[in-house]
Amino acid sequence: MNRNDIIGYHSEWNLGSPGGWDYQRITQDIGKAVWDQLSRKYELGVELNFEHPLFYPVHSFVDMLLEAHRSREGSNPGLIAVVAEEETLADVIENINLAKHLQAVDGISSALMAPHELALENGQVCYKGQPVSVLFMDFNTDVLLNLHRKQNLSPVLRAVAENRVINPRGTEPINAKSVFELLTDPQTNARFHKETILRTPWTRQFYDRRTKDRDDRSITDLISWTRQNWENLVLKPERGYSGKGVRVGGVNHDADEAISLALKSNDYIVQEKIPLSLWAEDMPEFDENEGIIKAIQYQTDFRCLFEDRHMFGFVCRYGSVPTNVGSGGGFQPMAILNSDMSVREATLRVNEAILNMDPSDVLEAVDLQKKLAISEQFTYLLGPVKMALRPRIITTGQIKYLKQYCSGIWSDCLTLEKMWLDGELENIINIEAEELDIARSQPWGGSPAILASDGIFSFGAHKQS
Repeated sequence: MNRNDIIGYHSEWNLGSPGGWDYQRITQDIGKAVWDQLSRKYELGVELNFEHPLFYPVHSFVDMLLEAHRSREGSNPGLIAVVAEEETLADVIENINLAKHLQAVDGISSALMAPHELALENGQVCYKGQPVSVLFMDFNTDVLLNLHRKQNLSPVLRAVAENRVINPRGTEPINAKSVFELLTDPQTNARFHKETILRTPWTRQFYDRRTKDRDDRSITDLISWTRQNWENLVLKPERGYSGKGVRVGGVNHDADEAISLALKSNDYIVQEKIPLSLWAEDMPEFDENEGIIKAIQYQTDFRCLFEDRHMFGFVCRYGSVPTNVGSGGGFQPMAILNSDMSVREATLRVNEAILNMDPSDVLEAVDLQKKLAISEQFTYLLGPVKMALRPRIITTGQIKYLKQYCSGIWSDCLTLEKMWLDGELENIINIEAEELDIARSQPWGGSPAILASDGIFSFGAHKQS
C-alpha cells in the first residue's frame, strides 16, 4: 500500500481513555439502514460494504477487556467495572452500552458506576460487595486526582496500583500533545518510526523561547513568530479534550486573543495547521427549512483505535473546526469500496445521486435516521448526535496501510514511555507531582490498552484547492 493513497497527518493521540468505539457501531447500523432505504428507490452506482468488522470497534474492545480479566482470573467469573464521572452516567450511551455488552458474556458481570461508588472491603476493591477484576475508567488521571481530593477515591487508587485499570495510568505522561515536539525535532526523532514522523505536524511547546521551524530555520522569538504566521498555525492545550481551548489560524482570526489565552494557561502547544481543504469533503444534506438537498462542505476526522496485536477499528467524525463531538461535531458511517473505481469517483457518484433525488425521499431517509437514533439513545453531552447522510468511503488497501501505521505508533509510544521513565522528558511533560505518582504506580509497558490516533486524512475525496 502506497502511503500516498492516504494524505494527511494525525492531529493528536489519545492514550488515556479514548472514546467513540460504540458510537461508531450505532452509526454503522443507522447508516446502513438509511443507505438500504435510498438504494431501494434509486440506483446509487457504487457497491459499498458497511459491515466490515473494523467499523464496529466496540467488539474488539470488549474482547480485550475479557482477555485482561482472564489473564488475572483464569476461567473464574468476575466483575468488570465501567467507571465514569457521575454527571455523565445517564447521558453517555456508549458507557451504558459497554456495561451491557460485558454483562452479556457468560461468567462476567458488569456495571456502570461513579468512582466514589467503589469501596475497599477486606482489602479488595469492590462494587456493592463484589470484587472488581478489571476496571475501565472513562476519564484521565488529572480528573481522577481532582475527584480524589474531593471524595477520597482510595479504592480507585488501589485498583491502579494493582494494575486493574485500563488504560493503565502509566500512559498518561506520554498522552500530552507536547510529545509531538520530540517527533518533529531532528535532534530527538531518530528513535521513532519514519511513518510516525511523516504523519506528525510540526509542534512546539508554546512559551517565550528560541526554536526551529519545520524546515530547520531559526525562530528567535516563538511568540512573535506565531503572531506573524498565525494564518498557518494552531494553538491547543497540551492535555485538552473535546476541542476546548483550541484556536485555529484562519478560523479564529484574533491572533492576540489566541496567544494571550495560551500564555495565560501556560500549557499550550503551537502546531502547523493542516490545510482545511485536505480534510474536507462535500456531503449532501437535507435542509429542513428550505425543503431542499444541498451539498455542504464539512471537515472530516478519522480516529484509529488499536492495541499491540491488531486494530480495534475506526471512528469517523465530521463537522466544523474542531470536529469533536463535544464541540458540536457528529459521526459519519463508513463503507468499504467494492466497485472498480477511485474513492473520489465513488464519493462524487454518491453525492450526485443523493443531490438528484426527490427531496421527499431524502426527508423520509432523514426521518428514519432520527427515529433509529432515538431508539438507540444516540446522544452526547450536548444532546442528539449529528449523523452524516452518506458514508465516508475507504479501500481495503488503505485499511492495510493503517494497520501498519498504527503498529508503528504503538511501538513509538513504548519508546516514549521508556524515555519518560529514564528521566528524558522532564522538559516536555508538564504534569504535577501527585499525578505523576499515580502514573508511576501503574506502568504501562505494553500491557492491555486501547490507544487512539486522530487523523485528519484524505482517502481521495478531499476538496482540491
